[in-house]
Amino acid sequence: MSYEWFISLRYLRAKRKQIFLSVITFISIGGILLGVAALIIVLAVMNGFEKDLRDKILGINSHIVLMEHLGPMKDHRRIAAEIQKVPGVVASTPFIYSQVMLRHNRGVSGAVLRGLETSSAYAVISLGRIAEGKIEALDEVQRGDTPPLPGILLGKEMAKHLGAFLFDTVTVVSPFGEATPLGVIPKMKRFRVVGIFDSGFYEYDSTLAYISLKEAQSLLGLGEGVTGLEIKVQDIYRADRIAREIENKLGFPYWARHWMEMNKNLFSALRLEKRVMFIILSLIVLVAAFNIITTLIMVVMDKNKDIAVLKAMGATRNGIMRIFVYQGLIIGAIGTFLGTALGLVVAFNLSAISAFVERVMGIKILPGDVYYLTELPSRVNPGDVVVIVIGTMFLSFISTIYPSWRASRLDPAEALRYE
Repeated sequence: MSYEWFISLRYLRAKRKQIFLSVITFISIGGILLGVAALIIVLAVMNGFEKDLRDKILGINSHIVLMEHLGPMKDHRRIAAEIQKVPGVVASTPFIYSQVMLRHNRGVSGAVLRGLETSSAYAVISLGRIAEGKIEALDEVQRGDTPPLPGILLGKEMAKHLGAFLFDTVTVVSPFGEATPLGVIPKMKRFRVVGIFDSGFYEYDSTLAYISLKEAQSLLGLGEGVTGLEIKVQDIYRADRIAREIENKLGFPYWARHWMEMNKNLFSALRLEKRVMFIILSLIVLVAAFNIITTLIMVVMDKNKDIAVLKAMGATRNGIMRIFVYQGLIIGAIGTFLGTALGLVVAFNLSAISAFVERVMGIKILPGDVYYLTELPSRVNPGDVVVIVIGTMFLSFISTIYPSWRASRLDPAEALRYE
């Protein structure tokens, strides 16, 4: 071990009359610990939010939506066969999209009605957890009813709002009415609730209702037409390129939108918030770095005589600088190591910790009717941890330069004049 390392380690162990310096050193380590831990935990939560939102959005929605400028798509079977030839496309399914009103007893709610083909829909989308019933029942006519009723699948929150339970009857009111001698009358049809799904996404659970593709075509008067095709691709981050390839292959009047384009504002806001939070929390580490400067300056002032003796014995300026640079780096390394360990432990166990806090405090941290999510997600990105560790150690190194430079410039004669 070099004498610089030996002396820097010895200076960290304060004597009785230097307890104040020891306290400041612990404060510096604690500041770095808290800053690093806070950065890791917050970035893990932000990464978890982004991944959870993306998974849930891409569960309910497809990677690419293909539609026709001129209205309903008439020959969707041929188009689906053409799309399947595009490299990167995994599967496709037809869908129908419309806004309707649902009525059950005295409960009324606006809803987004989607018609899906159960034989191919699950190859492209996922409705999350089916809390009650089954999706396959959409294709089954409920023979016990008079007249027989088709099935409908409701989101958990919508069913709660309507007061509808499994096997209850709901009435769908279409905005596209029928012309009669008395004028245009809204088209209505009764459905039997054959399933209730829970996507974990409040916005979807409170607005979506699914019926079979044939029933949607009949209700909306589309004949054999559909609103468009939902497409699943192999690599979600190449969805924009594949969408352009599909458009170029099919030409006008077909147009495609990918998931990044449809949710651009949401994910852009999340990325911006992540950057802002990183900058704000980095100030904690910066303040801790200033504490290191203060600590080293006070150590230099306290060790004037020792520095003078070392210089008199032949220590170089660079050697004196290294003593205090090493001391500052040791403080930074201890704080960074402990902060990283604490941050990773909390980040990996955040769900359990938040559940414990909810039980003890009797509160809900993320109420589903306010936030997009119902639980606190966490996802540690190794790249973020590496950046935090390197950045913290760099700030620790920068904070040692001025105090160590002042120590190296000390004149031994001046320091020992009155001894």
